[in-house]
Amino acid sequence: MKDYRIFAALSYFSIFFAGFIFPLAVYFIVKDDEIKHHAKRALISHILPFLTFIIVVFGMISGSTGSVIGSMILFMILNFFIVIWNVIQGIKVLM
Repeated sequence: MKDYRIFAALSYFSIFFAGFIFPLAVYFIVKDDEIKHHAKRALISHILPFLTFIIVVFGMISGSTGSVIGSMILFMILNFFIVIWNVIQGIKVLM
């Protein structure tokens, strides 16, 4: 259903406004399998920043300055690419 592809795109773009809640809602509400596929991919990509945050916390617990700075840099780089990936995927769905 091409009418619902806006929901797939918004699932990716929701990284800016609704976190993982919007893709989760789209996944359970929409019946179209293609839209569910995009909602699931968006949900996974929205959960990844939380997982990278755990890396930062473990880096801080270890206590050494190098591991704290390294884990924070890793956190920023990974999250930057996750946001860019979500924007690209949202645009692809709309085209």
